[in-house]
Amino acid sequence: MLRTIFGFICLTSFAFTGAHAQALNTLSSQEKKEGWKLLFNGKNTAGWHTYGGKGVGSSWQIDQGALKLNVPNRVGNKAPDGGDLTTDEVFKGNFEFKADWKVERFTNSGIFFFVQEAPQYKNIFDTGLELQVLDDAIYEGADENKHRAGDFFSVANARVRELKPVGEWNQVHFVLKNNKLTVTLNGFSIQEHDLTSADWKQRLASSKLKSAPIGKGNFTGRIGLQDWGSSVWFRNVKIRPL
Repeated sequence: MLRTIFGFICLTSFAFTGAHAQALNTLSSQEKKEGWKLLFNGKNTAGWHTYGGKGVGSSWQIDQGALKLNVPNRVGNKAPDGGDLTTDEVFKGNFEFKADWKVERFTNSGIFFFVQEAPQYKNIFDTGLELQVLDDAIYEGADENKHRAGDFFSVANARVRELKPVGEWNQVHFVLKNNKLTVTLNGFSIQEHDLTSADWKQRLASSKLKSAPIGKGNFTGRIGLQDWGSSVWFRNVKIRPL
C-alpha cells in the first residue's frame, strides 16, 4: 500500500512539474495571446547592439541559454571588448517587462529603461533609468544608499531586499501603465511610483538624471544591459505593450 501511495505521489509530482515547465527563452501560448515578445532568443544577440555603436562585443556570450557578460577577472568599469548593450527597438507608451538575472560574487550591473541613444548622451547611464543588478556584498557595512540590488540608481531605494543567493536566478517584473511605475523582484513589490507626482519629480531633479529625457517627462526609449566589468547573466527577457 505504501509503495502504491509513493508511486502515485511521484507520478502526480511529475505531471505537475511537466504541466508547468516552460523552456527557457520561449513564449507560452498564453504569453503569445497576450502580446509578449522575446528580447533574447537564447541563441545569439540578435536585436541588440553596443550602446552608441554597432554589433556586440565578444565578452557578451551565450552560456547555457543565458546572455552572459564574461569577465573572468573582475575589472570594474568596462570589460575588454564588452560595452553596455541596448535593444535595436525603441519602446513607447505603456509596457510590461520581465527578465531573470543572476550574479557572481561582487558583480555590479543593471537593467536600463527609457534609454535615449543620442550623441549628446555619451554613456547609457546619462540617459537611462537604471534598476540595479548586483551582489549587495559590495556595500556590506556601508551606509544606506541607492546603489543596491533593486534600487533605481541615485533615484529610489527598493522597499524591501529579498534577493536569491549569489549564483541563483532572480526574477524582475517591471510595469509602466498610465504613469504608474511598479517593480517586483522575486515576487516582492520593491518600487511603486507615480511618474506625475511631486515626489518622483523631486527624486529625478536631485539625481544624476535631472538633465536626462526622463527628467523632462519623456518615458520613451530602449532597454539596456550594463557592462560594469563583472560577470552577469540574463535570460527570459521579454516585453509586451499594454
